[in-house]
Amino acid sequence: MPTERLRKLLRTRRRKIVAAAVVLAVVLAGAGLRLAIVGADAAAHLQRAADLVGDLERQLRGGDLAAARVTAAELRRQTGAARDDTHGPSWRLGTALPGAGDDLRAVGAVADAVDALAAKVLPPLLDAADGMSAAMGRDSGAGAGASGADLDTVAAAAPRIEEAAGVARAAQRRLAALDTGGLTGPVRSAVRRVDDGLDRVVPLLDPAARAARLLPALLGAGGPRTYLVLFQNLAEVRATGGMPGAFAVLQADRGKISLVEQGTAAKTLRDFDTPALPLDPDQEDLFTNRLGTYPADVNLTPDFPTAAALIREMYRQRSGRSVDGVLATDPVALAYLLGATGPVSLPSGGQLTAATAVRQLMSEVYLEIAAEADQDAYFAGAAKAVLDRLMGGVPVSKSLVSAMSRATGERRLLAWSAHPQEQAEIAGTPFAGTLPADDGAHPSVGVFLNDGTGAKLDYYLTRSVSLETGRCLDGGARPLRVTITLGSTAPAKGLPRSVLGLGLAGDYTVRTNVLVYAPTGGSPVAARQDGAEVDFGTGLDKGREVAVFTVDLAPGAHSTLVVDLVTGPLPAQEAAEPRLILTPGITPWTTRLQPGRACEK
Repeated sequence: MPTERLRKLLRTRRRKIVAAAVVLAVVLAGAGLRLAIVGADAAAHLQRAADLVGDLERQLRGGDLAAARVTAAELRRQTGAARDDTHGPSWRLGTALPGAGDDLRAVGAVADAVDALAAKVLPPLLDAADGMSAAMGRDSGAGAGASGADLDTVAAAAPRIEEAAGVARAAQRRLAALDTGGLTGPVRSAVRRVDDGLDRVVPLLDPAARAARLLPALLGAGGPRTYLVLFQNLAEVRATGGMPGAFAVLQADRGKISLVEQGTAAKTLRDFDTPALPLDPDQEDLFTNRLGTYPADVNLTPDFPTAAALIREMYRQRSGRSVDGVLATDPVALAYLLGATGPVSLPSGGQLTAATAVRQLMSEVYLEIAAEADQDAYFAGAAKAVLDRLMGGVPVSKSLVSAMSRATGERRLLAWSAHPQEQAEIAGTPFAGTLPADDGAHPSVGVFLNDGTGAKLDYYLTRSVSLETGRCLDGGARPLRVTITLGSTAPAKGLPRSVLGLGLAGDYTVRTNVLVYAPTGGSPVAARQDGAEVDFGTGLDKGREVAVFTVDLAPGAHSTLVVDLVTGPLPAQEAAEPRLILTPGITPWTTRLQPGRACEK
């Protein structure tokens, strides 16, 4: 009997264990099914979010803010849904499971990263962009308060963008910490796509924060500002682009911009007996005191802050007024902008278009207008027509953003502020017009040109350059070879004296002073011109060693300089990726870069 009771008891316990097992299996299956459904849903949201991040990056760079707002709203919806999916109890349970747990943790990290981008990063960025777009697109005749409100919106966005940059970098770090080796293919692909999207968006944030801090003050949010705007004449080349010719003085007051004065460097500012400001001794040795006495020569140096400070002081001494900053541009940049804004009508008749602006301003004016005073009037009228168009309100568009980006990348839009804190902000941008104070692991070589003819023949100058990196030297230095070819397409006859100018090298001969700036810590060591070894002048500018050459070109001629340099010590573990910094011209440089492999330790 006891044995029979024991058998019944065991059978009962087995039934309970089996029942419990069945219940557990059902629960786990249900949880697994729920987890699978949630996981698939989260993955679908994240795949869509990854596509939207790419769309958004393109829209922001293209200036399509209306589309960016729509995309940002949809991105927020997708990322919010994905984040909700990845923070439930079944998800937390799943992350503890072997095998699947890695994938689930990765998907959760991606969901958090993209949700942070949508919720905390994009709103202030879009607010600042909207404010600037409204200020730029508003007619200059509108009330100052309205434009001022737009600038206030931009200024208020600055600290939020700075905070957003920290959020975005934290998301990047979290994704970087993931071990993707054990993830399934689709999850690994999702991590990579979102990480790539962050890599494209994050670089926009620091410049956006800087712009939001800087632009309201520059546009007169805190009171009227005045700026001297130089139009560089590329037909007579200078290191930053061209000889300062016509200029305008603009005033910005709570976002409203007005034209105050126009003039020319030669006639309005005139030459000085002594330098307008004390000159840097190295620059004076290299360029003579012309740098500080001739308004047309302040930019013999490629360092735009030097040129800007000098011409600001020249203007102060001649006018009795101090401007808050100096801007510089050239006809090629104006042509890019006209491509976005459309043509402008000239007071003298006809139009200035994207296709004709450079030819009209750099060549035809000298061929068709004999009197210098009439030429100056033509330049002043063209400058005013373009400024009126820009000050009249230009809607932000993809074409406008593209034009500005291209001109900036070619060093055709330069800016300097007389306010030290603002200049410190500008110094970190492409508008600064400077060479790096320290190249670090990426040696930079400058090739800059100055006219030596005293003429307007550089309209016919062609240019190409290559930079090759050699094998590692003892101590980690690298040899560099710069090959520069200049050519002249000038005719042999038929040009007026206004083009031939002083003819310092003889009529129709283009004389160009070529300056090759070595990398920081480096130096020039040898040179050949058209196959023959040549001596060259040397000097220093802002701590860099400079080699100076003179090239004379008859019509149709070409000349090639080969300059050998050596860098300072470079990090052994990094490949040498050299950079070229060039004088912008009427036609683009033809360039070729050959990087070097990392040195062995």
